[in-house]
Amino acid sequence: MKKILLLSLLSVSLFACKKSEDTTEPEFFVNEDAATFAELGSIDIGDVGAAEISAYDPATKRLFVVNNSTVNKIDVLDFSNPASMKVITSISMTPYGGAVNSLSVSDGKLAAAIESTDKQANGKVAVFKTSDYSEIKVITVGALPDMITFSPDGKYILTANEGEPNAAYTNDPAGSVSIITVDNNYAVTTVDFSAFADQRTALVAKGLRIFGLGNDFMKDIEPEYITVSEDSKTAWITLQENNGIAKLDLASKTLTSIFPLGFKDYNVSGNEIDPSDLDSKVGVGALWPVKGIYMPDAIGMYTANNIPYLFTANEGDAREYGNFVEAKRVKNITLDATAFPNRSTLRADDQLGRLNITTTLGDTDGDGDYDALYSFGARSFSVWNGNDGTQVFDSKNELDKVTVAAGLYDDNRSDDKSVEPEGIAIGKVGNKMIAFVGMERADAVAVYDVTDPTKPKFLQLLKSGDAPEGVMFIPAKNSPTKKSLLVVSSEEDGVVKVFTPKTI
Repeated sequence: MKKILLLSLLSVSLFACKKSEDTTEPEFFVNEDAATFAELGSIDIGDVGAAEISAYDPATKRLFVVNNSTVNKIDVLDFSNPASMKVITSISMTPYGGAVNSLSVSDGKLAAAIESTDKQANGKVAVFKTSDYSEIKVITVGALPDMITFSPDGKYILTANEGEPNAAYTNDPAGSVSIITVDNNYAVTTVDFSAFADQRTALVAKGLRIFGLGNDFMKDIEPEYITVSEDSKTAWITLQENNGIAKLDLASKTLTSIFPLGFKDYNVSGNEIDPSDLDSKVGVGALWPVKGIYMPDAIGMYTANNIPYLFTANEGDAREYGNFVEAKRVKNITLDATAFPNRSTLRADDQLGRLNITTTLGDTDGDGDYDALYSFGARSFSVWNGNDGTQVFDSKNELDKVTVAAGLYDDNRSDDKSVEPEGIAIGKVGNKMIAFVGMERADAVAVYDVTDPTKPKFLQLLKSGDAPEGVMFIPAKNSPTKKSLLVVSSEEDGVVKVFTPKTI
């Protein structure tokens, strides 16, 4: 191990040059304190829908940001000085269809996931050069591509095609995943979930949710977000409404497993919640006879001790299409007298009465009243073993606690999904692996040390813009400042914020 001290105008950083058995490339290292992230820069690029997702190109030092506030476009920002970002141009998405939902960058290529103007029709992926924004290729993918990512080696582009039904629930396309092979002229393979239909009973028994109007397994699956292993061999896809994670083999382009995620028990110590927006409590309250459906949105991963660990932001989501509305407040349903002997008290607004629950679960004996209560999301982030789907960690009610302590908890959301963990990013800061958890309703990002993925430790809370949607980590080696950067884009106010830690 050779160590070289480099003195810069800004700080003294330590870089470790390490030779492995199969490469002579040095490992770039900056000794940073992951508990000291602070805001470095901020820019407002519009109003609602103006800054949903960002992607960074280290070659051009440009930040690409989805902006669907007035017209569908991608704003291009000069990111060479993150403390003073500026919009330098925009790429119009009008020729490509509907809204842009997601972006990803690799090796000088920008890939955009674009829904059709008819959201139930197949969407597109448009690929551009990051240098001059010229079009490279347009590829047809499944319906409503909601998230896009390059594999780490840049050989594949993957999209999670949510396949949402139309407003009347008369057209429900199949949810799917598209795998685009970059070096094969962007050839695309789109796979659905029909191969698992014969496992439906067993999967539902373990906590997978299949509950659409058509009762069609393939159409009811709705992929949300994708993460890919460091070796670019395996991908995992969250199935948010279905409360599961799917596993994909990239070489064979085959879905190999679905992991049902089960339910969280809010009647267990450490899982206390505040289920009412009309009580005297703010944030963490008490134990309640309620289950949480994990229903993760974003997912990230890293491998430790040869185990792929998956990190999920357990936001929750409810379906509401035409006459199909699954959510009701507890005070508007009938509780079983045996399961809830104190049901009259529980139905009060300052108890469980205001809590939104799903009507698709809980009537276990089919008699029209509810024997159990299931609410949306888990008010947490979780860690799962990517080999078998076993949960190895859940943050319980800590996100509620830290946002309450910081004065950022929105009590108006207590009856719904609390802080709504939505975005997540994983990266190495100094010698530690760090998770960044974006919370849509707290307008904040929680920073955790996940070096031991079975025992994450809370480090700090960062104030973001309104409703952070995109949470992106830029490692120091790719950063224009040569320090780690966290980029948080917020969809309700169009604000992009950049955070960086102190060096040690």
